Amino acid sequence: MRATAFGVLLCLAFAQTPAEAAGKQVRLAYVEWSDAVAATNILKQVLEEKGYEVKAIPLAAAAMWQAVATGDADATVAAWLPLTQAAYYEKLKNRIDLIGPNVTGAKIGWAVPASSPLNSIEDLKTKSAEVDGKVIGIDPGAGVMKTSEAAIKAYGLPVKLVDGSDATMTSALKDAIRQKKDIVVTAWTPHWMFARYELKYLADPKKVFGDDETVNTLARKGLKEDMPEVYDILKKFKLNIKDEEAMMAENEEKGAKPSETAAKWIKANRATVDGWVK
Repeated sequence: MRATAFGVLLCLAFAQTPAEAAGKQVRLAYVEWSDAVAATNILKQVLEEKGYEVKAIPLAAAAMWQAVATGDADATVAAWLPLTQAAYYEKLKNRIDLIGPNVTGAKIGWAVPASSPLNSIEDLKTKSAEVDGKVIGIDPGAGVMKTSEAAIKAYGLPVKLVDGSDATMTSALKDAIRQKKDIVVTAWTPHWMFARYELKYLADPKKVFGDDETVNTLARKGLKEDMPEVYDILKKFKLNIKDEEAMMAENEEKGAKPSETAAKWIKANRATVDGWVK
């Protein structure tokens, strides 16, 4: 997002004081990754049911963390730890309230079609030509991209990491699968592509991509005192990978609206939602 647009968004923020939900605004920052879009839309509607006005603010990952740290956003449910966004956490950990995981069992790495003869990142040392010497990536500032650069160095691979976006990466994956070609893409779970395509992660014997990740909820300092009801909902907000990937896949269908997908999930999981708000 351009700096000017970001500035305008932050200027819309205003201080909160303890009061009833009616008329109070909750500002949720998120990255426009498919999992964050699904989760943020659910939380937005749950808070709206409780009478809050909710503003969802799409930002780059670094700006999302910064917005929560400065109080220009109240919370986010899109913080990947302990590895993917570790640099942001180390820089800002004393200025945020890390509430904890809302999704467990998450993962990052490189994925290939299930039919690929590639099984390990190490295979690319001798078989990089099968994927045109490329690893198809997303936005260059993303944590998975920084770790991918580290993996290329750690394994001594003759491959190039290609910048792009979530959309361009999944488009390249779709084209390769349709043409029955091999491809390596930066990947993370949860992601809708695992619900739509038969994929596998490449083994990472050097553990450059770490073990399981978690997707975490962050709040600005003082939210617990200013909006205790919101804070309590944030603490209870949890999703599972299977549900998230199903929602993400639905959101990729032509004409789909994330708000409608979220509403359907809430209706189908009313008991879970009621547990968050009680």
